Amino acid sequence: MVSKYHAVLRQTVEGEPEITDLDSSNGTYVNGNQVDRHVLGPRDAVMIGHSRLHLTDGRLVRADAGTGSFTARDLTVRVRQRGEAKTLLSQVSLDLPEKSLVGIVGPSGCGKSTLLRALTGYQPADEGEVLYDGLNLYTHFAELRQRVALVPQDDVLHPQLTLRRALSYGARLRFPRDTDAAAREERVKEVLEELGLSDRLDTRITALSGGQRKRVSVAMELLTKPALLLLDEPTSGLDPGLDRQVMQMLRGLADGGRRVAVVTHSVANLHLCDRLLVLAPGGRTAYFGPSHYALEFFGYDDWADVFQAFDLHPDRDWAARYRDSIHSHTYAAVMEESAARSTDAPDDGAQSKAPDAGDSKQRKKLKRARKRSKAGGGPRESSGAQSVRPPSWRSQFTTLMRRNFSVIAADRGHAGLLLALPLIMGVLSVTVPAQYGFMAATHTCVRSASCVPNYNVDAQPVLLVLAVGACLTGTANSVRELVQERVVYQRERAIGLSRSAYVLSKVMVLGLITAVQGFMVVAIGLAGRRLPVAGLVTTPSEIELILVVVLLSTTSMMLGLIISALVRTAEKTMPLLVLATVVQVMFSGAVFPLFNQTGLNQLSWLAPSRWAVAAQAATIDLSRIGPPTDDVHPHSADPLWAHTTQQWWLDSGVLEGLGLVGIVVVLVLLRRHEPLVMRRG
Repeated sequence: MVSKYHAVLRQTVEGEPEITDLDSSNGTYVNGNQVDRHVLGPRDAVMIGHSRLHLTDGRLVRADAGTGSFTARDLTVRVRQRGEAKTLLSQVSLDLPEKSLVGIVGPSGCGKSTLLRALTGYQPADEGEVLYDGLNLYTHFAELRQRVALVPQDDVLHPQLTLRRALSYGARLRFPRDTDAAAREERVKEVLEELGLSDRLDTRITALSGGQRKRVSVAMELLTKPALLLLDEPTSGLDPGLDRQVMQMLRGLADGGRRVAVVTHSVANLHLCDRLLVLAPGGRTAYFGPSHYALEFFGYDDWADVFQAFDLHPDRDWAARYRDSIHSHTYAAVMEESAARSTDAPDDGAQSKAPDAGDSKQRKKLKRARKRSKAGGGPRESSGAQSVRPPSWRSQFTTLMRRNFSVIAADRGHAGLLLALPLIMGVLSVTVPAQYGFMAATHTCVRSASCVPNYNVDAQPVLLVLAVGACLTGTANSVRELVQERVVYQRERAIGLSRSAYVLSKVMVLGLITAVQGFMVVAIGLAGRRLPVAGLVTTPSEIELILVVVLLSTTSMMLGLIISALVRTAEKTMPLLVLATVVQVMFSGAVFPLFNQTGLNQLSWLAPSRWAVAAQAATIDLSRIGPPTDDVHPHSADPLWAHTTQQWWLDSGVLEGLGLVGIVVVLVLLRRHEPLVMRRG
């Protein structure tokens, strides 16, 4: 995308043409390197948005209209499984012409999705290269990622939102920071009109059919006007009628000037494709050519027979058969011609060269200009993980927060559960009998055989129930939050979303909700109970108790986010939610004494509940008013429960520190779910 005021071309005092980036959102590139300011030579290629420009007669002239060539050469992907190397993709090449629809088919496990990941940088090939307009996608990912759109198999959508809201938030995260709301809204309407969804603008995505949802996923990608659109199994799970609708839509997008490649299991509408790439088991090319010649090439009348032949003849060298065919020779020549055209512009950060005319004076001037440019903000080295300048961090953060609140508010069932859970946990804590509240027992012990010490035996169970409520509500709020929108994060991260903005937006929104829930739990749980007049730090003591429970809730929320970042599927979160809550209960120090058990005590320091219960125990002086926790040494007490201001600050500080550490852990874990080309930087 191009900013309103993107860059300016002017002459230096020496008379050389110099381009200066005007703090644009997506940056200005010269020869694949992002620049702030750069003196241009006659062979320099300038990339602004989707357009490649060259200097001609002192002016920048468009060279490609934003639809440069796209070629993949000899892509090979290997992985290690059980200590052995396995080839998922073997020397696959293809070319995507302008205004073409290319289908990628083959039996299950033949490497179709692997190829798509290699073509988009999500899993770069171990060998071979992907060239977009002569630029290597892997080394120039930052420059090209807005030009290559990917529609994964799972919808990159929040189904609770309406089309208008979903696409509006998507536009905010994709468009340059200086794009006004009217321009974003206009682009949303344009895309929906192109895909035939204008009448569904205010319809919830959950109310759409499968085919319509897939069109919305495509619409999200078309917001930035990409020249290349790649789709992974867009017709999966659709009935034959919807299958045809989706393929006809893709045909229309290709006819409109885009390059479209689609991975599919469905063979009913392959005739709509211009070309087919058929992969054999082992990720080898069995055919690449016109769709109407494919069955004739294999010698069958039906695709089922072709796929069955792959199974019946696993030892046949399908790739060699294709290499010896006329189709291979024809399209090899086409790809070489396309590659030759695309290499007219320098690649891999090639530096601009002086004119060949032998003008030594001009060469010296250019050399001086380059030195000055390098010293004053010249080209920055391009790498696979270098980020373009998308909307500012603050803009992304506020947009993500708004979207998070919108998603929660739109799901009334979930919102109701968020309200009900703390109410239930608070009421349960009220059912725990506590005659003396959090005060010492009022009766005295007489010197007789029936003397009963004046211990408050009920205070500790109440603290435990409050801790359980805080742990459960906090963890439950977030345990599915990241995994359920992982596909959304992966796609938005690939186009420039800030990982820290994403995580902190979750922390702020969920943290606010969780803090309110924690307040509700402890406010209900303490209602009507006797409490110390003053705490160690605040007066009244209720403030200290509420603060600690709120901290425990939010820290447990971070534990839920860690679980959500770790697991691969949402189904695995529920058992881990139960396990995390049980572990926190056992390590709280309120079930059995931990301070006198070497090893187990140190391990319990990792549990937020340990420090929360300790801080509350310090506030009410539980070591004094409660019964002895060690029968062997009745006068010993948990040092973390000491009734001192310093100990309370230590307990609360460690509890808060665990929450901050949780943020760092989530940031690190989320990196595993980003495109591999970005992780390599």
